[in-house]
Amino acid sequence: MHHPKEGEFITVQSYKHDGTLHRTWKDCMVLKTSGDSVIACNDHTLVIEDNGRKWVTREPALLYFHKKYWFNVVTMIRSNGISYYSNLASPYILDQEALKYIDYDLDIKIFPNGEKRLLDSDEYLEHSREMHYPEEIDVIIKSHLNELIRWIDEGLGPFSPAYVDIWYRRYCQLCYRLKNQKQRRKHKKQWY
Repeated sequence: MHHPKEGEFITVQSYKHDGTLHRTWKDCMVLKTSGDSVIACNDHTLVIEDNGRKWVTREPALLYFHKKYWFNVVTMIRSNGISYYSNLASPYILDQEALKYIDYDLDIKIFPNGEKRLLDSDEYLEHSREMHYPEEIDVIIKSHLNELIRWIDEGLGPFSPAYVDIWYRRYCQLCYRLKNQKQRRKHKKQWY
């Protein structure tokens, strides 16, 4: 398995249960890897949808993935406050190509004012029938939905008050360091 280092860039790919590629995010900077988790950040990142449509994210977003939990968390840092978008999804795998996971449709969105919404339950039911989600997957997803809600309610992991401050600050430090390294290389080439 590929273990990217702090400051390296990875691609993130989400798939559907039937194996089709759903969405790709390019250029996500790794902030931390451990045996079980990856924290990354992207800002104005190219996103490619399964139909080929391309768009660019509008704000910095911290990404949290775990190998034991069936959800991942996107923390969007917006001018009007912090929003969270949590995907019920398989634990990730990481190879030379990308960090990959299976998206299981259900999402929880948390708005800057603290309002929480469960999204796409109709899509989950539809895809469950179409793609024949095994009963075991349904049990796991529902169990991890409850675990995700507990994390949200108790301010754990990416929902902790310090998480955004710590990891967005680290992202800014790494960006500054990369910018300085590029400038030094450019300046060095001019003298030779």
